[in-house]
Amino acid sequence: MGNIKIQPILCGGDLNCYSVARAFHEEYGVKSIAFGRYPLGATKDSKIIDFRIEPNITNEDMFVDILLDEADKHNDDEKLILMGCTDEYAELIIDNRDKLKTKFIVPYIDSDLKNKLVEKESFYEVCEKYGLDYPKTYIYNNGDETRDFGFKYPVIVKASDSISFFQHSFEGMNKAYIVNDEEEFNTIIKEIYSHGYEKSMIIQDFIPGKDENMRVLTCYSDINGKVKMMCLGHVLLEEHTPKGIGNHAAIITEYEEELMNKYKTFLEEIGFVGFSNFDIKYDSRDGKFKVFEINLRQGRSNNYVTSSGNNIARYVVEDRVYKKDLELKIQRDPFYWHVIPSSIVYKYVENKDLVDQCKKLEKEGKSASAFYYDYDLKGNFKRKLYIELYNINQKRKFKKYCK
Repeated sequence: MGNIKIQPILCGGDLNCYSVARAFHEEYGVKSIAFGRYPLGATKDSKIIDFRIEPNITNEDMFVDILLDEADKHNDDEKLILMGCTDEYAELIIDNRDKLKTKFIVPYIDSDLKNKLVEKESFYEVCEKYGLDYPKTYIYNNGDETRDFGFKYPVIVKASDSISFFQHSFEGMNKAYIVNDEEEFNTIIKEIYSHGYEKSMIIQDFIPGKDENMRVLTCYSDINGKVKMMCLGHVLLEEHTPKGIGNHAAIITEYEEELMNKYKTFLEEIGFVGFSNFDIKYDSRDGKFKVFEINLRQGRSNNYVTSSGNNIARYVVEDRVYKKDLELKIQRDPFYWHVIPSSIVYKYVENKDLVDQCKKLEKEGKSASAFYYDYDLKGNFKRKLYIELYNINQKRKFKKYCK
Protein backbone atom coordinates (compact mmCIF):
# COMPACT_ATOMS: atom_id res chain seq x y z
CA MET A 1 0.00 0.00 0.00
CA GLY A 2 3.03 2.27 0.24
CA ASN A 3 2.81 5.38 2.40
CA ILE A 4 -0.52 6.55 1.05
CA LYS A 5 -3.35 6.38 3.56
CA ILE A 6 -6.77 5.67 2.10
CA GLN A 7 -10.13 6.25 3.79
CA PRO A 8 -13.34 4.94 2.20
CA ILE A 9 -16.37 7.19 2.79
CA LEU A 10 -19.54 5.25 1.94
CA CYS A 11 -23.14 6.41 1.63
CA GLY A 12 -25.72 3.79 2.56
CA GLY A 13 -26.25 1.12 5.17
CA ASP A 14 -27.45 -2.01 3.39
CA LEU A 15 -25.76 -5.16 2.08
CA ASN A 16 -24.19 -3.12 -0.73
CA CYS A 17 -22.46 -0.87 1.80
CA TYR A 18 -21.32 -3.78 3.96
CA SER A 19 -19.86 -5.57 0.94
CA VAL A 20 -17.91 -2.49 -0.21
CA ALA A 21 -16.57 -1.98 3.33
CA ARG A 22 -15.61 -5.66 3.46
CA ALA A 23 -13.71 -5.34 0.15
CA PHE A 24 -11.71 -2.36 1.48
CA HIS A 25 -10.99 -4.14 4.75
CA GLU A 26 -9.95 -7.42 3.12
CA GLU A 27 -7.59 -5.68 0.70
CA TYR A 28 -6.21 -2.80 2.77
CA GLY A 29 -7.17 -3.47 6.40
CA VAL A 30 -9.02 -0.15 6.65
CA LYS A 31 -12.27 0.63 8.43
CA SER A 32 -14.83 2.47 6.29
CA ILE A 33 -16.85 5.46 7.42
CA ALA A 34 -20.48 5.13 6.29
CA PHE A 35 -23.33 7.65 6.40
CA GLY A 36 -27.02 6.75 6.40
CA ARG A 37 -30.37 8.12 7.52
CA TYR A 38 -30.95 5.34 10.05
CA PRO A 39 -29.24 2.17 11.24
CA LEU A 40 -29.71 -1.04 9.22
CA GLY A 41 -28.99 -4.59 10.31
CA ALA A 42 -26.61 -5.24 7.43
CA THR A 43 -24.06 -2.74 8.77
CA LYS A 44 -25.01 -2.58 12.47
CA ASP A 45 -22.47 -3.73 15.09
CA SER A 46 -19.80 -4.26 12.44
CA LYS A 47 -16.11 -3.91 13.32
CA ILE A 48 -15.23 -2.83 9.78
CA ILE A 49 -17.64 0.16 9.57
CA ASP A 50 -17.86 3.39 11.52
CA PHE A 51 -21.54 4.11 10.84
CA ARG A 52 -22.78 7.69 11.23
CA ILE A 53 -26.52 8.42 11.40
CA GLU A 54 -27.45 11.60 9.50
CA PRO A 55 -31.25 11.90 9.07
CA ASN A 56 -30.81 14.68 6.47
CA ILE A 57 -28.13 13.01 4.33
CA THR A 58 -30.47 12.66 1.32
CA ASN A 59 -31.26 16.39 1.35
CA GLU A 60 -29.07 17.56 -1.55
CA ASP A 61 -27.69 20.72 0.09
CA MET A 62 -27.00 18.98 3.39
CA PHE A 63 -25.52 15.94 1.62
CA VAL A 64 -22.65 18.03 0.25
CA ASP A 65 -22.13 19.91 3.53
CA ILE A 66 -22.06 16.72 5.63
CA LEU A 67 -19.45 15.14 3.34
CA LEU A 68 -17.26 18.24 3.04
CA ASP A 69 -17.39 18.70 6.85
CA GLU A 70 -16.19 15.12 7.21
CA ALA A 71 -13.41 15.70 4.67
CA ASP A 72 -12.14 18.67 6.68
CA LYS A 73 -11.49 16.34 9.64
CA HIS A 74 -8.89 14.39 7.62
CA ASN A 75 -5.32 15.26 6.73
CA ASP A 76 -4.64 16.54 3.22
CA ASP A 77 -2.41 13.56 2.42
CA GLU A 78 -5.26 11.11 3.17
CA LYS A 79 -7.03 9.82 0.06
CA LEU A 80 -10.79 9.94 0.70
CA ILE A 81 -12.66 7.61 -1.66
CA LEU A 82 -16.38 8.40 -1.95
CA MET A 83 -18.78 5.64 -2.99
CA GLY A 84 -22.59 5.53 -3.07
CA CYS A 85 -24.33 2.28 -2.22
CA THR A 86 -27.85 2.97 -3.48
CA ASP A 87 -29.19 4.63 -6.65
CA GLU A 88 -30.15 7.72 -4.67
CA TYR A 89 -26.70 8.21 -3.17
CA ALA A 90 -24.94 7.49 -6.47
CA GLU A 91 -27.07 10.16 -8.17
CA LEU A 92 -26.41 12.69 -5.39
CA ILE A 93 -22.67 12.10 -5.79
CA ILE A 94 -22.86 12.42 -9.59
CA ASP A 95 -24.98 15.59 -9.48
CA ASN A 96 -22.54 17.19 -7.02
CA ARG A 97 -19.34 15.71 -8.44
CA ASP A 98 -17.67 19.05 -9.12
CA LYS A 99 -18.10 20.22 -5.52
CA LEU A 100 -17.07 16.88 -4.04
CA LYS A 101 -14.02 16.15 -6.17
CA THR A 102 -12.13 19.01 -4.47
CA LYS A 103 -11.86 16.77 -1.40
CA PHE A 104 -12.70 13.24 -2.56
CA ILE A 105 -11.79 10.71 -5.19
CA VAL A 106 -15.14 10.45 -7.01
CA PRO A 107 -15.14 7.49 -9.46
CA TYR A 108 -18.36 8.40 -11.29
CA ILE A 109 -19.67 9.68 -14.61
CA ASP A 110 -20.94 13.25 -15.05
CA SER A 111 -24.58 14.29 -14.74
CA ASP A 112 -25.08 14.66 -18.53
CA LEU A 113 -24.38 10.97 -19.11
CA LYS A 114 -26.29 10.05 -15.96
CA ASN A 115 -29.42 11.74 -17.32
CA LYS A 116 -29.27 9.60 -20.47
CA LEU A 117 -28.91 6.36 -18.54
CA VAL A 118 -30.79 6.62 -15.27
CA GLU A 119 -34.39 6.82 -16.46
CA LYS A 120 -35.33 3.61 -18.17
CA GLU A 121 -37.11 5.43 -20.97
CA SER A 122 -33.98 7.24 -22.18
CA PHE A 123 -31.75 4.25 -21.37
CA TYR A 124 -33.67 2.14 -23.90
CA GLU A 125 -33.07 4.83 -26.52
CA VAL A 126 -29.34 4.50 -25.83
CA CYS A 127 -29.66 0.68 -26.08
CA GLU A 128 -31.34 1.10 -29.45
CA LYS A 129 -28.46 3.25 -30.67
CA TYR A 130 -25.74 0.81 -29.55
CA GLY A 131 -27.48 -2.46 -30.37
CA LEU A 132 -28.16 -3.81 -26.87
CA ASP A 133 -31.19 -6.10 -26.79
CA TYR A 134 -33.98 -5.14 -24.36
CA PRO A 135 -37.57 -6.32 -23.86
CA LYS A 136 -40.36 -4.91 -26.05
CA THR A 137 -41.34 -1.75 -24.23
CA TYR A 138 -44.22 0.73 -24.12
CA ILE A 139 -43.84 4.07 -22.32
CA TYR A 140 -47.05 4.88 -20.45
CA ASN A 141 -47.80 8.39 -19.18
CA ASN A 142 -50.51 9.24 -16.66
CA GLY A 143 -53.82 9.64 -18.46
CA ASP A 144 -52.92 7.65 -21.58
CA GLU A 145 -56.04 5.95 -22.89
CA THR A 146 -54.37 3.29 -25.01
CA ARG A 147 -54.03 -0.26 -23.75
CA ASP A 148 -52.56 -1.53 -27.01
CA PHE A 149 -48.90 -1.94 -26.09
CA GLY A 150 -47.91 -3.91 -29.18
CA PHE A 151 -47.55 -7.11 -27.15
CA LYS A 152 -49.88 -9.30 -25.13
CA TYR A 153 -50.49 -9.85 -21.43
CA PRO A 154 -48.88 -10.77 -19.08
CA VAL A 155 -46.81 -7.59 -18.93
CA ILE A 156 -44.30 -6.15 -16.47
CA VAL A 157 -45.17 -2.73 -15.02
CA LYS A 158 -42.47 -0.65 -13.30
CA ALA A 159 -41.54 2.98 -12.78
CA SER A 160 -39.25 4.72 -15.26
CA ASP A 161 -37.75 6.66 -12.32
CA SER A 162 -37.44 4.24 -9.42
CA ILE A 163 -36.07 6.84 -6.97
CA SER A 164 -39.11 9.12 -7.42
CA PHE A 165 -41.38 6.07 -7.26
CA PHE A 166 -40.09 4.96 -3.85
CA GLN A 167 -40.40 8.52 -2.54
CA HIS A 168 -44.20 8.09 -2.94
CA SER A 169 -44.62 4.79 -1.15
CA PHE A 170 -47.95 3.20 -0.30
CA GLU A 171 -49.26 0.07 1.34
CA GLY A 172 -48.74 -2.97 -0.89
CA MET A 173 -46.43 -1.25 -3.41
CA ASN A 174 -44.10 -3.47 -5.44
CA LYS A 175 -40.81 -2.71 -7.15
CA ALA A 176 -42.27 -4.35 -10.27
CA TYR A 177 -45.65 -5.89 -11.08
CA ILE A 178 -46.57 -8.86 -13.24
CA VAL A 179 -49.96 -7.86 -14.70
CA ASN A 180 -52.22 -10.44 -16.32
CA ASP A 181 -55.06 -8.41 -17.84
CA GLU A 182 -56.38 -4.91 -18.52
CA GLU A 183 -58.50 -4.73 -15.38
CA GLU A 184 -55.51 -5.50 -13.18
CA PHE A 185 -53.42 -2.98 -15.14
CA ASN A 186 -55.98 -0.19 -14.60
CA THR A 187 -56.14 -0.88 -10.86
CA ILE A 188 -52.35 -0.77 -10.41
CA ILE A 189 -51.84 2.35 -12.54
CA LYS A 190 -54.56 4.21 -10.63
CA GLU A 191 -52.98 3.22 -7.30
CA ILE A 192 -49.49 4.38 -8.36
CA TYR A 193 -50.53 7.77 -9.75
CA SER A 194 -52.89 8.53 -6.85
CA HIS A 195 -49.93 8.58 -4.43
CA GLY A 196 -47.95 11.40 -6.03
CA TYR A 197 -45.70 9.67 -8.58
CA GLU A 198 -45.79 11.79 -11.76
CA LYS A 199 -43.28 10.32 -14.21
CA SER A 200 -43.80 7.67 -16.87
CA MET A 201 -44.29 3.96 -16.29
CA ILE A 202 -42.51 1.25 -18.26
CA ILE A 203 -44.76 -1.46 -19.66
CA GLN A 204 -42.76 -4.45 -20.90
CA ASP A 205 -43.25 -7.74 -22.60
CA PHE A 206 -42.95 -10.42 -19.90
CA ILE A 207 -39.94 -12.62 -20.64
CA PRO A 208 -40.81 -16.16 -19.54
CA GLY A 209 -38.68 -17.97 -17.02
CA LYS A 210 -37.90 -17.63 -13.34
CA ASP A 211 -34.93 -16.30 -11.39
CA GLU A 212 -32.55 -18.73 -13.12
CA ASN A 213 -33.03 -16.86 -16.41
CA MET A 214 -31.58 -13.68 -14.84
CA ARG A 215 -27.99 -12.49 -15.21
CA VAL A 216 -26.12 -9.69 -13.49
CA LEU A 217 -23.08 -8.05 -15.09
CA THR A 218 -20.70 -5.87 -13.06
CA CYS A 219 -17.96 -3.88 -14.77
CA TYR A 220 -15.28 -1.41 -13.74
CA SER A 221 -14.18 1.28 -16.20
CA ASP A 222 -11.01 3.23 -15.43
CA ILE A 223 -10.52 7.00 -15.39
CA ASN A 224 -9.99 6.95 -19.18
CA GLY A 225 -13.24 5.05 -19.84
CA LYS A 226 -11.55 1.71 -20.58
CA VAL A 227 -13.23 -1.40 -19.16
CA LYS A 228 -10.81 -3.17 -16.81
CA MET A 229 -13.00 -5.75 -15.08
CA MET A 230 -16.09 -7.74 -16.05
CA CYS A 231 -17.83 -10.30 -13.86
CA LEU A 232 -21.04 -11.95 -15.07
CA GLY A 233 -23.29 -13.69 -12.59
CA HIS A 234 -25.92 -16.32 -13.37
CA VAL A 235 -28.64 -15.60 -10.82
CA LEU A 236 -29.96 -18.69 -9.06
CA LEU A 237 -32.43 -17.02 -6.70
CA GLU A 238 -33.74 -13.54 -6.05
CA GLU A 239 -35.58 -12.29 -2.99
CA HIS A 240 -39.34 -12.65 -3.36
CA THR A 241 -40.72 -10.11 -0.91
CA PRO A 242 -42.75 -7.32 -2.65
CA LYS A 243 -40.06 -4.65 -2.18
CA GLY A 244 -37.13 -7.06 -2.49
CA ILE A 245 -37.94 -8.42 -5.96
CA GLY A 246 -34.81 -8.24 -8.07
CA ASN A 247 -32.37 -8.39 -5.13
CA HIS A 248 -30.00 -11.25 -5.89
CA ALA A 249 -29.73 -13.86 -3.17
CA ALA A 250 -27.54 -16.51 -4.86
CA ILE A 251 -25.28 -16.37 -7.93
CA ILE A 252 -22.81 -18.51 -9.88
CA THR A 253 -20.29 -16.59 -11.99
CA GLU A 254 -20.14 -17.60 -15.64
CA TYR A 255 -18.51 -16.59 -18.91
CA GLU A 256 -20.45 -15.46 -21.99
CA GLU A 257 -17.94 -14.08 -24.47
CA GLU A 258 -20.32 -12.51 -26.99
CA LEU A 259 -22.46 -10.83 -24.33
CA MET A 260 -19.46 -9.46 -22.43
CA ASN A 261 -17.78 -8.11 -25.55
CA LYS A 262 -20.99 -6.33 -26.56
CA TYR A 263 -21.25 -4.59 -23.16
CA LYS A 264 -17.55 -3.73 -23.09
CA THR A 265 -17.91 -1.97 -26.45
CA PHE A 266 -21.05 -0.19 -25.24
CA LEU A 267 -19.43 1.16 -22.06
CA GLU A 268 -16.31 2.35 -23.89
CA GLU A 269 -18.27 4.05 -26.67
CA ILE A 270 -20.44 6.05 -24.26
CA GLY A 271 -17.36 7.03 -22.18
CA PHE A 272 -18.49 5.41 -18.93
CA VAL A 273 -16.22 5.54 -15.86
CA GLY A 274 -16.45 3.73 -12.51
CA PHE A 275 -18.69 0.78 -11.67
CA SER A 276 -21.65 -0.24 -13.81
CA ASN A 277 -24.13 -2.96 -13.04
CA PHE A 278 -26.65 -4.43 -15.49
CA ASP A 279 -29.79 -6.50 -14.87
CA ILE A 280 -30.26 -8.87 -17.82
CA LYS A 281 -32.67 -11.73 -18.59
CA TYR A 282 -32.22 -14.58 -21.04
CA ASP A 283 -35.19 -14.90 -23.41
CA SER A 284 -35.56 -18.53 -24.49
CA ARG A 285 -38.02 -17.51 -27.23
CA ASP A 286 -35.30 -15.95 -29.37
CA GLY A 287 -32.10 -16.92 -27.53
CA LYS A 288 -31.19 -13.30 -26.68
CA PHE A 289 -29.98 -11.69 -23.47
CA LYS A 290 -32.16 -8.62 -22.80
CA VAL A 291 -31.18 -5.79 -20.50
CA PHE A 292 -33.63 -4.17 -18.08
CA GLU A 293 -31.51 -1.39 -16.61
CA ILE A 294 -28.07 -0.08 -15.76
CA ASN A 295 -27.09 0.88 -12.21
CA LEU A 296 -24.45 3.63 -12.14
CA ARG A 297 -22.68 1.94 -9.23
CA GLN A 298 -21.65 -1.47 -7.96
CA GLY A 299 -24.71 -3.67 -7.39
CA ARG A 300 -26.20 -4.68 -4.07
CA SER A 301 -24.70 -8.15 -4.52
CA ASN A 302 -21.20 -6.81 -5.27
CA ASN A 303 -19.59 -9.30 -2.89
CA TYR A 304 -20.05 -11.93 -5.63
CA VAL A 305 -17.49 -9.92 -7.63
CA THR A 306 -14.98 -9.51 -4.80
CA SER A 307 -15.26 -13.07 -3.49
CA SER A 308 -14.74 -14.58 -6.95
CA GLY A 309 -11.32 -12.89 -7.14
CA ASN A 310 -12.08 -9.35 -8.36
CA ASN A 311 -11.84 -7.18 -5.24
CA ILE A 312 -13.80 -4.05 -6.13
CA ALA A 313 -11.86 -1.81 -3.72
CA ARG A 314 -8.58 -2.76 -5.41
CA TYR A 315 -9.82 -1.56 -8.81
CA VAL A 316 -10.73 1.89 -7.49
CA VAL A 317 -7.53 2.31 -5.47
CA GLU A 318 -5.13 1.08 -8.17
CA ASP A 319 -6.85 3.17 -10.84
CA ARG A 320 -7.58 6.39 -8.92
CA VAL A 321 -4.95 6.47 -6.13
CA TYR A 322 -1.94 4.69 -7.65
CA LYS A 323 -2.90 5.64 -11.23
CA LYS A 324 -1.89 2.24 -12.57
CA ASP A 325 -2.72 1.10 -16.08
CA LEU A 326 -4.73 -1.99 -15.14
CA GLU A 327 -4.92 -5.22 -17.10
CA LEU A 328 -8.40 -6.23 -18.28
CA LYS A 329 -9.74 -9.03 -16.05
CA ILE A 330 -12.74 -11.01 -17.28
CA GLN A 331 -14.04 -13.57 -14.79
CA ARG A 332 -14.08 -16.98 -16.50
CA ASP A 333 -14.09 -19.53 -13.68
CA PRO A 334 -17.32 -20.45 -11.90
CA PHE A 335 -17.74 -19.35 -8.28
CA TYR A 336 -20.80 -19.77 -6.03
CA TRP A 337 -21.94 -16.78 -3.93
CA HIS A 338 -24.94 -16.48 -1.62
CA VAL A 339 -26.41 -14.18 1.01
CA ILE A 340 -28.99 -16.73 2.18
CA PRO A 341 -28.38 -20.19 3.64
CA SER A 342 -27.39 -22.77 1.02
CA SER A 343 -30.27 -24.95 2.23
CA ILE A 344 -32.68 -22.36 0.73
CA VAL A 345 -30.76 -22.37 -2.56
CA TYR A 346 -30.86 -26.17 -2.76
CA LYS A 347 -34.56 -26.26 -1.95
CA TYR A 348 -35.93 -23.50 -4.23
CA VAL A 349 -33.65 -23.55 -7.31
CA GLU A 350 -35.58 -25.66 -9.81
CA ASN A 351 -32.64 -26.48 -12.10
CA LYS A 352 -30.97 -29.29 -10.17
CA ASP A 353 -27.90 -29.21 -12.44
CA LEU A 354 -27.23 -25.73 -11.06
CA VAL A 355 -27.78 -27.02 -7.52
CA ASP A 356 -25.26 -29.81 -8.16
CA GLN A 357 -22.80 -27.22 -9.46
CA CYS A 358 -23.23 -25.18 -6.26
CA LYS A 359 -22.59 -28.23 -4.10
CA LYS A 360 -19.48 -29.11 -6.12
CA LEU A 361 -18.11 -25.55 -5.86
CA GLU A 362 -18.77 -25.53 -2.10
CA LYS A 363 -16.82 -28.77 -1.70
CA GLU A 364 -13.95 -27.30 -3.74
CA GLY A 365 -13.84 -24.17 -1.55
CA LYS A 366 -15.04 -21.97 -4.42
CA SER A 367 -17.93 -20.37 -2.57
CA ALA A 368 -18.58 -17.46 -0.22
CA SER A 369 -21.36 -15.84 1.76
CA ALA A 370 -21.65 -12.07 2.00
CA PHE A 371 -21.99 -11.75 5.77
CA TYR A 372 -19.57 -14.49 6.84
CA TYR A 373 -16.41 -12.45 7.30
CA ASP A 374 -14.30 -14.07 10.02
CA TYR A 375 -12.66 -10.82 11.13
CA ASP A 376 -16.04 -9.22 11.75
CA LEU A 377 -17.57 -12.20 13.52
CA LYS A 378 -14.71 -13.11 15.87
CA GLY A 379 -15.75 -12.19 19.40
CA ASN A 380 -18.67 -10.15 18.02
CA PHE A 381 -21.73 -11.68 19.68
CA LYS A 382 -24.20 -9.04 18.42
CA ARG A 383 -23.06 -9.50 14.83
CA LYS A 384 -23.31 -13.31 15.06
CA LEU A 385 -26.79 -13.03 16.55
CA TYR A 386 -27.90 -10.69 13.75
CA ILE A 387 -26.76 -13.18 11.09
CA GLU A 388 -28.47 -16.10 12.85
CA LEU A 389 -31.74 -14.15 13.01
CA TYR A 390 -31.30 -12.94 9.42
CA ASN A 391 -30.94 -16.55 8.22
CA ILE A 392 -34.04 -17.67 10.15
CA ASN A 393 -35.96 -14.73 8.69
CA GLN A 394 -34.85 -15.61 5.14
CA LYS A 395 -36.15 -19.17 5.54
CA ARG A 396 -39.48 -17.76 6.69
CA LYS A 397 -39.66 -15.25 3.81
CA PHE A 398 -38.89 -17.84 1.12
CA LYS A 399 -41.46 -20.22 2.57
CA LYS A 400 -44.07 -17.44 2.42
CA TYR A 401 -43.25 -15.77 -0.91
CA CYS A 402 -41.39 -18.27 -3.10
CA LYS A 403 -44.13 -20.42 -4.60
